[in-house]
Formats: sequence, C-alpha cells, structure tokens
Amino acid sequence: MLLDPTTLRVLGSLMEKEMTTPENYPLSLNSLIAACNQRSSREPVMELTEEEVRQSLHILEEASLVMPTRDARVPKFEHRIRTVLNLRRDETAVLCLLLLRGPQTPGELRGRSDRMFTFDDLPAVQATLDRMAARPAAEDPDFRFSTEGPLVVVLPRQPGSSASRWMHLLGGVPAISTEQPGSETRPSSGGLEARVAELEAVVVRLEQELARLRAKVETQA
Repeated sequence: MLLDPTTLRVLGSLMEKEMTTPENYPLSLNSLIAACNQRSSREPVMELTEEEVRQSLHILEEASLVMPTRDARVPKFEHRIRTVLNLRRDETAVLCLLLLRGPQTPGELRGRSDRMFTFDDLPAVQATLDRMAARPAAEDPDFRFSTEGPLVVVLPRQPGSSASRWMHLLGGVPAISTEQPGSETRPSSGGLEARVAELEAVVVRLEQELARLRAKVETQA
C-alpha cells in the first residue's frame, strides 16, 4: 500500500504536532486541516479541503496508522506510525521531515529537526538514515501496509550540490532524475560516473532485498 501526497501530508502533520506541541495533541479535524495547510515548514504548500483530509484519515485508519480518540467531545486523531513501524525517536523525526518537506540532505535534516530531536552532528543523522535504509525486506509482500523494508533511499547527487538528498519510500520508489530544471548543459564525465555509481549501488541494494525475499518465500513454500 502506497500513500498519496495528500495522505502523506496528513500523516506528517500528525507526527510533527505530536513531537512539537504535545500539549495540543491529539488533533481535532480543524486543527489537523490547519496543520496540513500551514505555510511554514511545508514543501510544497497545500490547500487541502475538509473532505480531502477526511478521506486521508480513512485511508490511514484502514492501514492502522491513525487512530481516532473517542473520549473527547470533539473527535481527535493521533498517529500510530511509531508503533506500527517500530521507529525510534530520531527515525520518527527524520521521516516526519521527509514527509513534510520532501527530499533533503543530512545537513538540512539536522538543521530542521531541533524541535523534534537534537542530533549531535552530521554523522548521527547519517547513521539514522543508513539504519532506516537498511531495514530488512518485508516477509509478506501482499501485506496491505508493510511494517518492514527500507523507509528511505538516497538520491543521486544533483549537479553543483555538495551532498546527496534522501527521500522517504512511503509513496513508492522515486523516479530518479539527475538533471536540474532548465539545465541544458551536459554533465562532466566525472560527475556522470559518480551518478552512475550511485545508481548501481541502489540497484545492488534492491537486488539484495529481492534475493532475501525470494529465499524466505522458498523456505515457507
């Protein structure tokens, strides 16, 4: 089960508010809509309607990623992704930022995570990303929302960039592009070789995960 951008925004907003404003959490529907549509710390900015948020909440409830609270006069909602995916606090913060602001470098993640989790240095961020990328493949490929498998992937470094960006995989494997919008210049051979090497590394990791999955299926057969 892959989540669409609207549902990812709803999930990310719940995660953010649980960590940054716990006194106002769980969120009512109106508060959740405001969190999804806020203009700061969101890339891209969205204008979700009440119906769109309700539909996304239904999808997340079906996947056991969100649970409504029944003991309040106004229905409120809380996420369960930390429990469902067995996430640590640092992993939750990184995943939340990737959901709300798209692909980011380790440096950007560290600079934007203070209200959710404080990383000591860039290697600490990198270690978290590596751990999230190395999660073993799901044993049951037909499960409606896999609780296993990699959660993030590194993207090829963009021309002129000093660091690679990382992206979450809750919306599926990204279509990888190494060209900058509007750029018509051909990359240097050295830069091209580096990007090819990064793509080859991604392919190797995916092949290893597929091999482990096939071995498990053959064992269970």
